[in-house]
Amino acid sequence: MIDFPPRPLTSIKGIIHRIIALRARDAQITLLCVCPNSDAVLEAAIKVAAANDMPMLFAATLNQVDRDGGYTGWTPGSFVTRMRELAVKYRCSSPLYPCLDHGGPWLKDVHTREGLRLEETMAEVKASITACLEAGYTLLHIDTTVDRTLPSEQPPQIEVVVERTMELIAYAESGRERLGLPSVSYEVGTEEVHGGLVDFDNFERFLVGLQTGLKNRGLAHAWPCFIVAKVGTDLHTTAFNPEIARRLYHRVAPLGSLIKGHYTDWVANPADYPASGMGGANVGPEFTATELAALLELCARETQLVEKKPNLLPSGFEEAIKIAVMDSKRWQKWLMPEEIGRNFDELAPPRQEWLVATCARYIWTDPRVLAARKRLYNNLRYEASDEFLDPHAFVVERLAQNVQKYGGAFNLKDSLTLLTK
Repeated sequence: MIDFPPRPLTSIKGIIHRIIALRARDAQITLLCVCPNSDAVLEAAIKVAAANDMPMLFAATLNQVDRDGGYTGWTPGSFVTRMRELAVKYRCSSPLYPCLDHGGPWLKDVHTREGLRLEETMAEVKASITACLEAGYTLLHIDTTVDRTLPSEQPPQIEVVVERTMELIAYAESGRERLGLPSVSYEVGTEEVHGGLVDFDNFERFLVGLQTGLKNRGLAHAWPCFIVAKVGTDLHTTAFNPEIARRLYHRVAPLGSLIKGHYTDWVANPADYPASGMGGANVGPEFTATELAALLELCARETQLVEKKPNLLPSGFEEAIKIAVMDSKRWQKWLMPEEIGRNFDELAPPRQEWLVATCARYIWTDPRVLAARKRLYNNLRYEASDEFLDPHAFVVERLAQNVQKYGGAFNLKDSLTLLTK
């Protein structure tokens, strides 16, 4: 029996080196990094990887997947197990790469809410890094760009970011060697990526400081394959800047690294990513919005069905998800400055809709939402016309179409042989 998925024979760092070499032959490829913020998103991405003979990266934050289950309910171990189960379902022989996204102090929301001190949040992050290594993660994003002990608008000094980055990389390397695990790839950043463009002076200081520091610690082999930088995008913008990306590419490619873009969601010009030398791009909130839109379309079908079958008990899914989002309080994280202090129902209807679409990923596993979704699916198994409908497959296919959009724009279709030979 073939074991699916086979363990990737090529590391992410190896693929990045291959992408750099291919650009000399005018082959332009960007890796897609899907944020697995729901089971349906994970399934859709694996379905696309299997159908298109392309690698797929999964960038899981500590909010999503962690030792406490995160908001998905997955620990690193159960997440990798589920990834493999879905690979079996779709007979996926393409390499699938589980990755840690935003591994650093105060980047797990509960660390901020509980006011953890630096030593406490670093200890928690280190424990999570160990869990990721034990689960078989292949890339660790070491992100030390946030310091909650400073005023909210004040970033930590570059030297501090460098030192904390090296501390976490050194910890990961020590743990990996202790566990007898193969090498992992690394991703690092110079600054939090909430829009705007990169500060080139800070970027340069970060690169030089990290290169010198890792060499002095005997960790030159752990040089990161991805460098995160601001390229114009965030959750509220779609303005990717290819000129900035090209300039950054020429700076980091000689080091064996490529630029990683975060918040690629809804970007207007995805084909410019490979054309400008971007090595990878994260997409997450867009998939949540797509999943919710598909479910609301099913709700509309259910409404039509209830009109024809008055004895059918409606699922109440739309109301359940709105209430769960409100109760979670997670929507407060995304308020604009002028909205802070307002109740949810005091916000304009378009803002309420945006917050529900953005925050739905936090409450997919809420028992009320799960129960309403199950009723919705059961109601729609057979529509009034008796035409068979598989609601789950409908949602996964909508998500797969969205994932496929990025796979096509990033020139990933049938790329596996080119990237791994």
